[in-house]
Amino acid sequence: MDEASVTIGAAPEKVWALVTDITRMGEWSPENTGGKWTGGATGPALGARFVGSNAYRWVRWRTHCRVVECTAPERFAFTVAENGMTWGWRLEPDGPDGTSTRLTQWRDRTTPPNVLVRALVATGLLGKDRERMMVEGMRRTLDAVKAHAERVPA
Repeated sequence: MDEASVTIGAAPEKVWALVTDITRMGEWSPENTGGKWTGGATGPALGARFVGSNAYRWVRWRTHCRVVECTAPERFAFTVAENGMTWGWRLEPDGPDGTSTRLTQWRDRTTPPNVLVRALVATGLLGKDRERMMVEGMRRTLDAVKAHAERVPA
């Protein structure tokens, strides 16, 4: 399991609204370019499905995801069918008055990736050290969420 954390000077409810809006994830992530709720889902809920859009250099791909944990404003996690990974967020009140948030993004491999994903990663088209890139991507995503949450009024 990999994870990265940051403390944000904004309430958990505000941060929750940002990290669970998959349509805006492209604003924070260096690789995800956004997402779209599918199957009648309109927002984060246990069992909701969405398609994520991703890009690395000239390579573009989509992922099919299902929400497996959704407890506002504390935990949000989803599985990615293609690569067998579960990605998630933990939000904890922080600071003397609880008006800040300790935000953790994590990922854990729950099943092996499919053959196509394994082959694509092996080519190096998604980066030479994919695992290191994913952890660095989490840090960059956290920094972007923090910058936005602290800059834009509630």
